[in-house]
Amino acid sequence: MLGAINNPNQEGSSNQLSNILDTVQQLSGGEGGNTGLTQAATTILGGHVRSALQQKREESGSTGVQEIINQFAGTTANPLAVASLFSPGQITDIVQSISEKTGFGASQIQGLLPTLVPVILNLLKTGNDTQNPEQGSNNVLNSFLDADGDGDVDIADMMGLASRFLK
Repeated sequence: MLGAINNPNQEGSSNQLSNILDTVQQLSGGEGGNTGLTQAATTILGGHVRSALQQKREESGSTGVQEIINQFAGTTANPLAVASLFSPGQITDIVQSISEKTGFGASQIQGLLPTLVPVILNLLKTGNDTQNPEQGSNNVLNSFLDADGDGDVDIADMMGLASRFLK
């Protein structure tokens, strides 16, 4: 991710990272100021996003996944981003999983998902090639999808690294 910021041929920028981190901070403030729980929810959701994107890659290739990221990455709420990745049944399972692990109520989580999914996609978008964003050469996305399979996809760690970089 930091390599994408330092590479003029990739989309990532300090401004983009700052916007992502500001959005997560605002969400934390809206949840009683509990940054730790919001980061935990983001990490859990990151694992689900990874699985969904891996499935989309199997179905429609890297180009299809890149199209989802290009269309839905952002820092504002977008329920269509959630619907593009998850079925209603999957959303119910995700909400339950996050609730059990964080203590957030189901309605709180359902309120967070439309913003957190685009934020995670926006973080992945930092690796886009500026000359051809539709191309499957997004190293941040590819690293995220091709992790070692241990199930530990810690989006919060990526955001923490970005925060330290910006300071």
